[in-house]
Amino acid sequence: MEKKTYTFLVTSNRRGKTYNFTMSGAWIKASIFLGLVFVVVIGAAVVDYVGLLLQSGENKLLRAENAHLKRQFQIVETKVNSLEMALERVQNFSKKLKLITNIGEEDRSLSLAIGPMPKAGQGFSRGQESLEERAPASEFLIRDSVFMQRPPLNEMRGELSLQGGRDYASLSIRIDRAVQDTQLKEQGILELWETLSERQSLLNATPSIKPARGWFTSRFGYRLDPFTRRPVMHYGLDIAAPPGTPIYAPADGVVSYVGFESGYGKLVSIDHGYGVVTRFAHNSRIFVERGQRVRRRDVIAAVGSTGRSSGPHLHYEVRVNGVPVDPMNYILDE
Repeated sequence: MEKKTYTFLVTSNRRGKTYNFTMSGAWIKASIFLGLVFVVVIGAAVVDYVGLLLQSGENKLLRAENAHLKRQFQIVETKVNSLEMALERVQNFSKKLKLITNIGEEDRSLSLAIGPMPKAGQGFSRGQESLEERAPASEFLIRDSVFMQRPPLNEMRGELSLQGGRDYASLSIRIDRAVQDTQLKEQGILELWETLSERQSLLNATPSIKPARGWFTSRFGYRLDPFTRRPVMHYGLDIAAPPGTPIYAPADGVVSYVGFESGYGKLVSIDHGYGVVTRFAHNSRIFVERGQRVRRRDVIAAVGSTGRSSGPHLHYEVRVNGVPVDPMNYILDE
């Protein structure tokens, strides 16, 4: 069978020459097919390139949103940490109020304010009061349910990825818990304040301030004696300060002793009633007399280094029914 051929004539207008090309039908079909394939490939490449440009712009936008969300998350997390620290300070303050005012465990206000004492190695426990009369926690969880869902995230597109223990779900739970604790603490503190207001005379006679400005050099408890270097019980709190620094009465009371004692040097004692006595040792000067009534923040003496002392400081003791206790529990402004 004779193959079908096609002849193409090309004529130049300037030179007047004619060129002819003869191609078989099979070659023409193959050329047309290859041309169509080339056009399809070029078209697909153009479409893919345009798609990549669009996706690149979208990725830039997602990365910007991702960075913004991370900054917002860090800000919220910082605020939650501050809230939790504030709640812990309220917890410690409530414990001190309980201790210095001798409120029994049966008082409902105390139970609301501080809850059960934590065990070793545990954090502060949450309140045990019913939340039926307060806003239910479910409301917070419903509003935050969008954070509790964990949709699949495309990290290649720059979406915000979960970081172990620091995702929105855990943060939402912490916020919900902090809000519940805040409600309990707020109600508990208000009821505790009402109870304490009824004991105004007890509060006025309860040591509650730092008696001198300075820095703590030795706490209550066992320590190495600065002279013998042997472990001994230290029954007070040492506050180092320049000589002559004023010493203030930590509460209302009556001066019960003024004199010099071996080891303590110039000593002042104040009887605050309710079995509470405070003692101030190593003074350089004493400005009160025995039997004198004093009020909180009255200047009673000046810091010195009399007696058995390694340098100018105030030795401050709190005794309850004759038993020395840790004075730090009676300093609410520290």
